[in-house]
Amino acid sequence: MKIKALKGFKDILPGEVELWQILENTARTVFEQYNFHEIRVPVLEETALFQRAIGDTTDIVEKEMYTFVDKKQTLRPEGTASVLRSVIENGLLVQKPVQRLFTIGPMFRHERPQKGRLRQFHQLDIEVLGSKSPLLDTELISLAAMLFSELGIHVSLELNSLGCPKCRPAYREALLAFINERKDKLCSDCQRRSETNPLRVLDCKVPADRELMADAPSIQEWLCEECGDHFNAVQQGLERLGIPFRLNKFMVRGLDYYCRTTFEFITSDLGAQAAVAAGGRYDGLAELLGGPAGTPGIGFAMGMERIILLMQQSEKDFQESVEPLDIYIAGLGDKGQKEASRLAWELRQDGFSVGLDYEGRSLKAQMKLANRENASFVFIIGDEELATGKGVLRNMRDRDAEQMELELKAEAFYFLDDLL
Repeated sequence: MKIKALKGFKDILPGEVELWQILENTARTVFEQYNFHEIRVPVLEETALFQRAIGDTTDIVEKEMYTFVDKKQTLRPEGTASVLRSVIENGLLVQKPVQRLFTIGPMFRHERPQKGRLRQFHQLDIEVLGSKSPLLDTELISLAAMLFSELGIHVSLELNSLGCPKCRPAYREALLAFINERKDKLCSDCQRRSETNPLRVLDCKVPADRELMADAPSIQEWLCEECGDHFNAVQQGLERLGIPFRLNKFMVRGLDYYCRTTFEFITSDLGAQAAVAAGGRYDGLAELLGGPAGTPGIGFAMGMERIILLMQQSEKDFQESVEPLDIYIAGLGDKGQKEASRLAWELRQDGFSVGLDYEGRSLKAQMKLANRENASFVFIIGDEELATGKGVLRNMRDRDAEQMELELKAEAFYFLDDLL
């Protein structure tokens, strides 16, 4: 009986994993340009962390989490709660009052697998704790925009504000009154959400419900003075940077901890309109998880599977970014293989990437392997070369060949540095 991967869990194979490496390396470069530092957090946490942070009435907590019920432990469904738990537990805000952190890794949600959405999926997660400046909101959005630009991916930005505990209750009442007039026509999920979290009704994906809610009041009209000023400052900051955006009153995000600025980068290049990055402010979350009172926070996550799909569709040639193999050593015969192994050891210690064959393949077969590995050079060692003491170095770009002394150590190959 063949054992297959679980539904919604995918192998990332050679040939595709190189795109993942390009994405991660590009992201790390951009994150460093913005002065972010990496943090690595566990994939398994206490269930209570996500219940408290995300909210008991969210779809994630109610339906999607992978939880070991007997242990009260859960595979992380998102990254923000784990990062905040680590910051609080390790006293990082005492060491530095503003923390600028990123993490890269797998998340887990039990939902219906589809294109770009798996049960084990991967995220680039950015979090800043300790600053409430609207300029920071603009900066984080610009970071995402720069990363998409570097990857040659076309996205559009949507923006909203969810207000704060001061202005949201009045809006909630107005929204609930609007919902109640149409409640009987809404789907069962929205009827339930109207009792627990009315804002989530705005986020319903059922077309008929979206039509019913089209004229719902906008929270942007109910913002208090402080939230209004903050939201205006974010918009003005984006306009100064030349980053286009569209206001979307229906964008409320699916997690309870968001407040004020929320945003999504969306694309229509994956079929149905899909978010490839999303986030916002969560100024009360650190305190809710036992951190210092009044600690502001903001962050966003980027779905790596969806970004990889967009990279595969992009006009940008990512093969140019894949490092070729420096040298393939074609050892022919038993003695040739042994000499090839010795030389490979020398070259690898000096920083060259080297390919070898130990299966006794013919020179023709090994040259095909070298081509497949995109090798820049092939060094040939066979009986004839061993007899003369000179191997053949072939440039795979222009097919030129020259002889080199076999007794020479790896230093003899240093001239290749200028050619690789």
